[in-house]
Amino acid sequence: MKILREIGITILIAAAIFVTIKATVQGYWVQYSCMLPNIEDGEWIMVNKASYFFSDPKRGEVIVFDPGEEVGSQYLFIKRVIAQPGDTVEIKDGKVSINGIPINEPYIFPEPSRRYKDFGPEKMFDDQYFVLGDNRNNSNDSRSWGPASQANIIGRAWFVYWPLSKWGLVKHYGYPELTEAGALGAAICNTVGGTT
Repeated sequence: MKILREIGITILIAAAIFVTIKATVQGYWVQYSCMLPNIEDGEWIMVNKASYFFSDPKRGEVIVFDPGEEVGSQYLFIKRVIAQPGDTVEIKDGKVSINGIPINEPYIFPEPSRRYKDFGPEKMFDDQYFVLGDNRNNSNDSRSWGPASQANIIGRAWFVYWPLSKWGLVKHYGYPELTEAGALGAAICNTVGGTT
């Protein structure tokens, strides 16, 4: 009887660990070249599905999401968050601006964008994220079908685990020029207005 109880407890613990892992992380196979040069076609990535349980996606993070029925794809997409709710995004001559501030994108190919025309300006609503592939000339993204919905975001790309030669963390990026501009704007408001 004691042996059966211990076996039962072991099975329950194993099941609890399995369910916890399945709910928080999952592997995905990347198809196509939309995230070159950072993530290559055929690589396997681990996605942290718990990333956004208590916080929202940030600009510069690489996410996996369901593009929704309107896009007409049966596959999940992987893209980089460029603009978050409340942001206004504009693309002119291949250069992306957020809230009127051009952003530095060292993670994309240095070649000029040739596939898409200018975009925006367009403001993101409460649950919308403007997402782009790093390989701008070969990416089906928010430029063609609009922003991704927060409800459809699966998680944050965490690391590449296959092939072993490519093993490593997925590179996310922050846009310090937006933070600096925000801090400068707050200082100017405090100086001119006296109170906030």
